Amino acid sequence: MMPRGIALLLLAALAACAPLPPDGRAQWVPSPNFDQRRPNFVILHQTTSDNVAKALATLTDRQRKVSAHYLIGRDGTVLQLVDEAARAWHAGDSRWGSMTDLNSGSIGIELDNTGEEAFAEPQIAALLVLLGELRERHRIPAENVLAHGDVAPTRKVDPSRLFPWRRLAQAGFGLWCEAPPPTAPEGFDALLGLRALGYDMVNVPAARAAFRRHFLAQDAEGELDPAAQGMLHCLLNSK
Repeated sequence: MMPRGIALLLLAALAACAPLPPDGRAQWVPSPNFDQRRPNFVILHQTTSDNVAKALATLTDRQRKVSAHYLIGRDGTVLQLVDEAARAWHAGDSRWGSMTDLNSGSIGIELDNTGEEAFAEPQIAALLVLLGELRERHRIPAENVLAHGDVAPTRKVDPSRLFPWRRLAQAGFGLWCEAPPPTAPEGFDALLGLRALGYDMVNVPAARAAFRRHFLAQDAEGELDPAAQGMLHCLLNSK
């Protein structure tokens, strides 16, 4: 006679492989071999609203189909809109390096800001606290704190050039090199450098503009000059 333990295991295996029952519901045979999906990126946005109430209305409107995990007001109030384990709709069509669909692997944070104003001190202080909590919970690498404009350069330009990326990097969130950086070596290929950093190079001008906005606090077009190439080379060596 087959031992009872082996028989139970066989029955469980057969149940797991059996067709769905007539009501269409799967048979629940729990396994202990799993863990929670862990986000690996943080994507920062600006709302382009003039007050947090308008931004909140947009981010909770079923018809708009847009959301974020967190919304931070100018006064530092932090609102959580989506559970961190869930997939919020904030990044849209996006790419960073080989990662596509950033919604599936990131935490989205909206900062209430028009895009033409400096970011308020209480807001940035609250953001730094939140980023510290996210890093502790999810072990997100410093270099994976990015702008919406970084991961969707053909569609988005947020946060604006006024965002204090240097301050975030000094606290351990994001890459940074102090200006002026060392000169890039002779023959340095800036386009390959942008790709290696993570930018989608389908639209080269958009990628250059996103890089300048984030790392040089500039809204500018054209090829990267020697100073910008030096910054890019420095950042690549900081990864």
